[in-house]
Amino acid sequence: MKRVFPLLLGGAVIAGLVVGYFWFLNPRRTANRTTRVVQFIRNPQNYADWMVRAGTRCEGAPFAFPTDGYIGFLWDDSFRPGHRHTGLDIFGGTPPGQTPVYAAYDGYLTRLSDWKSTVIIRIPQDPLQPGRQIWTYYTHLADEQGNSQIAPQFPPGTSEVFVEQGTLLGFQGNFSGTPGAPVGVHLHFSIVKDDGQGHFLNELEIGNTFDPSPYFNLRLNANDNPPVPQVCEPADGQVKEQP
Repeated sequence: MKRVFPLLLGGAVIAGLVVGYFWFLNPRRTANRTTRVVQFIRNPQNYADWMVRAGTRCEGAPFAFPTDGYIGFLWDDSFRPGHRHTGLDIFGGTPPGQTPVYAAYDGYLTRLSDWKSTVIIRIPQDPLQPGRQIWTYYTHLADEQGNSQIAPQFPPGTSEVFVEQGTLLGFQGNFSGTPGAPVGVHLHFSIVKDDGQGHFLNELEIGNTFDPSPYFNLRLNANDNPPVPQVCEPADGQVKEQP
């Protein structure tokens, strides 16, 4: 399983949340976003206007947001030297098992037999480039001990089950891949390339993933240094930029 950041215990625990401080950082890229993530996790009720809402879409975007929460870390963020973040981290601001996760787009869901917290959805026709196959990857859907919070209709070994956009996949969790060493409660979402033979590539490599910005019609590439937080008004598609 993918571990997004080390978690230091200690400090406030609010509503069962483990509040982490991320110390392997490239400050030029992530310091501002890290500060915002810690602020949000500690007091999510104070920052409701930072959140995207599950099932909504920015104007012209093919993908719907897969969960409620604050998009804390972006594609190609860097948490430590040499690290490149391959997707989005969306923090729900709740304990594990409470914030639902939904399919961002229609496709065919697979859950490998050893996946405790992950599902992947094959999209045969990329909505931005017809004829190209892509995959959407959802992880951290388990509690800190690895107890799965994936929807029960997708047990281990599930293969190629069709799901529509908006289908419930499970709930945000904090499983890092190592029992007892949790990450902050969130969804990690990425868009993974196909190998050309009908299989997904290794999601851990940035070169095997796509920038999600055009799929959500939102500036989600860390290299663009977008303002934080990033949300949109679904009615008119205008990005709402907070100071």
